[in-house]
Amino acid sequence: MRAGERAHRLLHEDIVEWRLAPGTVLSEVEQAARLGVSRTPVREAFSRLLSEGLVEPQPGRGLAVSPVSAESVRAMFELRMALDAQAAGLAAQRGDAGLFAELARRLEAMAEDPGQDDDDRHAYYALADRLDAALDAAVASSYLVQAQRSLRVHLSRVRRLSKGDERRLRGAAAEHAQIARAVAAGDPELARACTRVHLSNSMAAILAAISTTREEHP
Repeated sequence: MRAGERAHRLLHEDIVEWRLAPGTVLSEVEQAARLGVSRTPVREAFSRLLSEGLVEPQPGRGLAVSPVSAESVRAMFELRMALDAQAAGLAAQRGDAGLFAELARRLEAMAEDPGQDDDDRHAYYALADRLDAALDAAVASSYLVQAQRSLRVHLSRVRRLSKGDERRLRGAAAEHAQIARAVAAGDPELARACTRVHLSNSMAAILAAISTTREEHP
């Protein structure tokens, strides 16, 4: 792996996992020392992060990790509601029923027992990512998939805000299972409806977490 790719992967992961919090100022010198690379690959990584919207320019201060606000979350979910509902409907018409039935079974098991530690939560997120990948493959539309991937970068970050809420984790797993079941059944309208319910609940949980964070750290 090239040094620039490695630097981007590590910085991207640190931002998504909140090890680099919103508003953190990023210095080429500091990050190069932290990652054990020269400034050139860090500069390359910064350029990619800037194009992804994960960092933004700070006048006179270089770059900083982009903020997360209630307004930006609502805007993201408005777009994802349209894109994901469309993808689920198309997948119900084009997807492999057996694959989605198996994903539904595993998600239902996760909803019953999501586990308590970070490894369990990572296992859930990995399973949700597998469902996303299966939907992308079933839709087989490079335009729709590219639009979704751009959004998922940011949604992966904001969904961590509610990661400590076990009840929400159970609910999200059950909702993903319902989406997979609807796709497996070949029911486009049900798949779209289940997707809208899931995204509506996810947005509400994230907005509640943002509100709580503001109250604790005004």
